[in-house]
Amino acid sequence: MDKHNCAFNDAQKFSLVKREAIYTGLALVGLIIFWLVAGFGTSAVDVKIFHLPLWAVLGTVGVWLAGIAIAALLSRKLFTDMDLGGDDDER
Repeated sequence: MDKHNCAFNDAQKFSLVKREAIYTGLALVGLIIFWLVAGFGTSAVDVKIFHLPLWAVLGTVGVWLAGIAIAALLSRKLFTDMDLGGDDDER
């Protein structure tokens, strides 16, 4: 089935939305684990980046960058662009 511009029936749409929601939830769990490891797991490391401890950089900026990368990966590889339909499409 082509990823774009296909006509999906309601069962297929529900299945795709459910799959995307599950993978988004798993991505959130992965991001939380990354935050725990990056923030708390590197607290004993005596490395500084721009005069900030490694745990502070990885626990803040690192988590944001990881979240952006995960969102880009999900949107390019997993999410499907589809018309959800509706009664007010003609507005």
